[in-house]
Amino acid sequence: MAEEQDDAEQTEDPTPRRLDQAIERGDVVKSIEVSTWFMIGGATLSLMIFSGPTAASLQTAMRGLLAHSFEIPTDGASLVDLTRSLGGMLLLALGIPLLLLTVSAFAGTIIQHRIIFSFEPLKPNLSKISPIAGFKRLFSMVALANFAKGFAKLALFGTVIGALLWPARHIMGGLIEVDPALILPVARSLAVKLLGTVVAILAVVAAADYLFQYRQWYDRHKMSIREMKEEFRQTEGDPAVKGKIKQLRQSRARRRMMAQVPKASVVITNPTHFAVALQYERGMNAPVCVAKGADLIARKIREVAEAHNIPIMENPPLARALHATVEIDQEIPQEHYRAVAEIIGYVMRLRGAFRR
Repeated sequence: MAEEQDDAEQTEDPTPRRLDQAIERGDVVKSIEVSTWFMIGGATLSLMIFSGPTAASLQTAMRGLLAHSFEIPTDGASLVDLTRSLGGMLLLALGIPLLLLTVSAFAGTIIQHRIIFSFEPLKPNLSKISPIAGFKRLFSMVALANFAKGFAKLALFGTVIGALLWPARHIMGGLIEVDPALILPVARSLAVKLLGTVVAILAVVAAADYLFQYRQWYDRHKMSIREMKEEFRQTEGDPAVKGKIKQLRQSRARRRMMAQVPKASVVITNPTHFAVALQYERGMNAPVCVAKGADLIARKIREVAEAHNIPIMENPPLARALHATVEIDQEIPQEHYRAVAEIIGYVMRLRGAFRR
């Protein structure tokens, strides 16, 4: 029972496949603070760049409209044309700032994760409407952390904004008595100052919140040992099956190798630990290894060689060197040509002596 509980506990780091599956389902890292930072940053940039030209354009248009208001026809068709004209004017004046805000909102999402098209979040989920599940989410550690984060953020921004506006309280009070045309530059200056400060502070808050959200998302997808084993079976196959297949392949390769031993010209041994069967015929560039092995396989090679009257020569250093450097069906390395040539020459001389 204890082992089953250990297997079921989600203590292991999630695999890349597990995280990719979560992203494909639409479960991604998303920080509202990052999106908010991009939105406020875009608004601040728009205010700094476009507020002057936009205000001047609207001021000129509205001044002309008010100056010639008595000349504007009041019939239905004329009012439609006027509405269309004013709409086009506003669109030209506000189009680029609104486009910048849209791009900022889109960038706030793209920078956190790639674009995902998933219908998984739209599927019905009873836990979302369950009062018990809702109560648990309401008083969960994540909800408490979000509440504490929101309260701290509100206190921080309230303090900073209050500190910035307090020295300008006399200026704002005096705006009641000045020309309305002078209010806009003062309001713009204060707004840029406030928004710039908010953007600077929110950059730190957004970075910290993104790291927090990523840690929460990462921990949420941790895996148990049982899940790790199951994923390994799905991706790599059952280890038992793979081991069996590997064993069968090795067995077949060993049988094919043993079938080549009767073709060998000589078997060089350690004498007990290693055995290398070499084949050489006139016209070949160099002897070729047709079989090799250690311990039990080496003994089997010697038994097959004895059964087919293949000469067995004991040379421990050469046997170890050939076993380590030459593969099946490959020619021996050049550094062993001389030693092997002496052995094969000796074997050929013995065979010639027996024939006479």
